[in-house]
Amino acid sequence: MDVSIGTIWEAVSRALPDAVAITEPGRETTYREFDERASRLAAALDVAGVRAGDTVACYLYNGAAYLETVFAAFKLGAVPVNANYRYTGEELSELLTDADAAALVFSGTLADRVTHAAGHVHTLKLLVRAGDPPADGPAGPSVPELEDLLAAHAPREPQPRPGSDRLFMYTGGTTGKPKGVVWRQSDLLRAHVVPFYHPLGVTELPATLDEAVTIAVKAHHGGWSPTTMPVVPLMHATGLFNTMGALMVGGRAVTARQGGLDPEHVWRTIAEQRVETVIVAGNAVCRPLVDELVRAEQTGPPHDLRSVRRILSSGTALSDVLKRQLHERAELTVIDAIASSEGGPFAFAITSSVRDLPARFFPVPATRVIGAGDRFVEPGSDEAGRLAYCGPMPLGYYKDAEKSATTFRTIDGVRYAIPGDLARLEADGAIRFLGRGSGLINTGGEKVHPQEVENVLLSHPAVTDCVVVGVPDETWGERVAAVVAVPPDTTVTGEELRDWVRRSLAGYKVPRSVVVTDALPRTPTGKLEVAWARKTAQDSGAGDGS
Repeated sequence: MDVSIGTIWEAVSRALPDAVAITEPGRETTYREFDERASRLAAALDVAGVRAGDTVACYLYNGAAYLETVFAAFKLGAVPVNANYRYTGEELSELLTDADAAALVFSGTLADRVTHAAGHVHTLKLLVRAGDPPADGPAGPSVPELEDLLAAHAPREPQPRPGSDRLFMYTGGTTGKPKGVVWRQSDLLRAHVVPFYHPLGVTELPATLDEAVTIAVKAHHGGWSPTTMPVVPLMHATGLFNTMGALMVGGRAVTARQGGLDPEHVWRTIAEQRVETVIVAGNAVCRPLVDELVRAEQTGPPHDLRSVRRILSSGTALSDVLKRQLHERAELTVIDAIASSEGGPFAFAITSSVRDLPARFFPVPATRVIGAGDRFVEPGSDEAGRLAYCGPMPLGYYKDAEKSATTFRTIDGVRYAIPGDLARLEADGAIRFLGRGSGLINTGGEKVHPQEVENVLLSHPAVTDCVVVGVPDETWGERVAAVVAVPPDTTVTGEELRDWVRRSLAGYKVPRSVVVTDALPRTPTGKLEVAWARKTAQDSGAGDGS
């Protein structure tokens, strides 16, 4: 089936015109409306000079406008690009310049940050504002509002597009500038076979567009199509890719109101909309949701979780403590994935009840652990290697052939994505995730993987979040340091946490200093700025920091 995802969405929209595709606060968008609005936006982009292969940036909060912009780009053969809505004006300009952006669609509340890009990104042909800017703040550049633009353009006639059309997913990263990961849509389609077609009893990618539509219609009418809520931003690969897959099989995307995470609103929306799949990003997103469940139980009434069938997490650690609390409150499956924008998922830890804890990650068939000399690491060898994936993967990084050659490599005639995640293979084939190689701590010649220490800290019942880094030390070169978040009403000292780690790990892996705080600042994708953590740990000195 050599078609783009946009072409599949068009066909599903024709077959299920009155089905609801997107639900956001105060508004529902049917598949017919989804297709028409995207067609009108595609017409506006076309008139502005946006062509196949040009990039269209989404500087948007979650909502229909984000998905409509992606769909409009797909219709033209243009390339959707994610832009982190936390970026300042200058950071946005840097990303748009790197992406050679031809158009930018942005949330109205972000208008003031777009002023810099409007004056500095010379490839831009069209800017579109989705919603009004705040009444009490700067309005930003004077540009057409989305609804006005749609009203001014007739829908563009659909033109089938091939699977060779592309999508960019910029990685947030914890150091350095974001990198544009270039995905071919045909590869994304193949990556959706297991998570979206297998649950429908379809083991292979549909051979034709008609077959894909038949599957979607049957799934929708049979009540098998997923109702999915990305609590993570759609600018996150996990949020966008899983939402795209749901819409390919006749499902529905539900979004919360824009702005910061409001756990009470999220759970209310999940109950009202009968959401089945909730997408999170590790502890940073899941902890506030679980805390809200506990609060509601104590103050009454508790939240209704009966519709929830699965919690999907990717991008950062999801602790067993939170998994236990979820399993104790609902009959659901927690699917915890090791994945990256560059490929994967490499491995899953799947739990369906507290009996499955502690959770363990097992690799998918396309995953290998590659050690020194490009040898495959054998289970039980205790050798650390890099996670490698030979399933559907991106073409490489945009305008960075050198980095592409490092991350996407051919070994024994097979192409692998090797983004740098370190792991060991246990004797039974389970994966012990060790984190990124760039974060390796060398303390007195001993190598410490931060993720290994973080996993132990996260198993402490009082710890809600943590990060482990190496900081300079005159004696050891580097010392292991931790910044740990615990609830404000919890009393736990750094020394207690050091003792907790010492029960499970060798002495040289125990943090020599622990900073205890209420919360760690994280991005919407769950990533923490390593430089901040390292400075915080270093400023604490050699004491326990508590």
